[in-house]
Amino acid sequence: MTQNKKVLFQKLGLIDYQTAWDYQEKLHAEIVDIKIKNRKLAPDEQQITPNYLLFCQHPHVYTLGKSGKPEHLLLDEEGLEKYQAQYYKINRGGDITYHGQGQLVGYPIIDLDNFFTDIHKYMRYLEEAVIRTCADYGIAAGRIDGLTGVWIDYIEQQNPRKICAMGVKASRWVTMHGFALNVNTDLSYFGYIVPCGIDDKAVTSISQELGRSIDLDEVESYMAKHLSDIFEFELQ
Repeated sequence: MTQNKKVLFQKLGLIDYQTAWDYQEKLHAEIVDIKIKNRKLAPDEQQITPNYLLFCQHPHVYTLGKSGKPEHLLLDEEGLEKYQAQYYKINRGGDITYHGQGQLVGYPIIDLDNFFTDIHKYMRYLEEAVIRTCADYGIAAGRIDGLTGVWIDYIEQQNPRKICAMGVKASRWVTMHGFALNVNTDLSYFGYIVPCGIDDKAVTSISQELGRSIDLDEVESYMAKHLSDIFEFELQ
C-alpha cells in the first residue's frame, strides 16, 4: 500500500477537553477501521489511511495518564470547583499534567505505517519540533535522560524546568494525544499537582523565560513547520 505523507492540519481554537478527546477518538477509530479492512484486501484495493494534526487550547483541566497516581492531583472536588478546573483520567501514557489557555496543545492523529513504526523515534521527533520552536525564540531547550518532554537548563541542571509535557497513545501504529507547550500559560495551576509525577523540578513557559507575552499564532506556525520538516510530511 502507498504511504500517505499528507497531513490534514486543523486549528480547533479554545475547545473543551472532552470534546477534543471525543474528536481524537473518532479520527483514531476511523483510521484503525481502514487498516483492519485493508488486511482483507489485495494491495491494489487497499485504501490509504489519512493523517491529522490538531492544534488547540483547553479551559483549565488536569489529565491523569494510565501510569499516573491520583494523589498527584493536590485538589479535591471543592478545590477543582474553586479554580474552575476539570479533571480526567485518560488513556495516554504518562502521569498528571495541566492544560489551560495560553498553552499550545498538539494532537497528531497519524498512522505511523505512513512514516516509520517506532514509537520512541516518534516521541523524539515531537520533542525535536519543540526544541526547534524554542530556538526560534532564542531559548536553549533540550532533553534530560530518563525524562519525557522538553526542558530548559537541561545540561547543567542547576534549575531544570519543563517547558513542554508529552504523553501519547498508539494503537495499531495510529497515534493520539501528544504535546502541551507552555507559551503564555498561567503556571500557578501547576502548583496544584505534582507535574508528570516529578516533584523536584519546576515548570516554565516561553513568556516566563522571555519576560513578555508571546503571539500564540506565531508559535503555532513555527511548530507546524518544524513538525512537517522533521516528519517530512505535507500539511494541508
